[in-house]
Amino acid sequence: MSIFEYNGSALIAMVGKNCFAIASDRRFGVQLQTVATDFQKIYRIHDRVFLGLSGLATDAQTLYQRLVFRHKLYQLREERDMKPETFASLVSALLYEKRFGPYFCQPVIAGLGDEDKPFICTMDSIGAKELAKDFVVAGTASESLYGACEAMFKPDMEPEELFEIISQALLSSVDRDCLSGWGGHVYVVTPTEVKERILKGRMD
Repeated sequence: MSIFEYNGSALIAMVGKNCFAIASDRRFGVQLQTVATDFQKIYRIHDRVFLGLSGLATDAQTLYQRLVFRHKLYQLREERDMKPETFASLVSALLYEKRFGPYFCQPVIAGLGDEDKPFICTMDSIGAKELAKDFVVAGTASESLYGACEAMFKPDMEPEELFEIISQALLSSVDRDCLSGWGGHVYVVTPTEVKERILKGRMD
């Protein structure tokens, strides 16, 4: 078993019309044993930038703490919040610094940039960015997430429809992966508000 599959995870970010959604499962396990069913994998950097971390849970928490520290320094120096593109470059640089002993994480970054244009990207454990205009996925359920998203995604969705699509994609995908699941956690972000919802899924 790969170290990336040790705790299990499913992450997905999707763009809509001047909005985006980011969702994760809630399971924290040690291989096939479930330890917790309310584990946080999506973190709010500020109201317009969200970070999802899949992979090894200990590394995800360490990486998040280091990124919060860097972002706070940026806020003090620049007196503004980071744009999502800048934050993605920060994450990439931080991961590449440790390329010979990497954080075993696959981050997903989603945010609203200039003129409320949604930005999403993912990267590997050493910070090689993969930008997308529709959706990005990460975690142990990524193969089934790709299939569900390819089938369900359509451009310029309104926030409510985007929530429905991302939720259906997540729930149907984690049912096909025994290392992730146990409900879902969804954020839908528009220029004016952030909606957070908890999904109930199969509890097995």
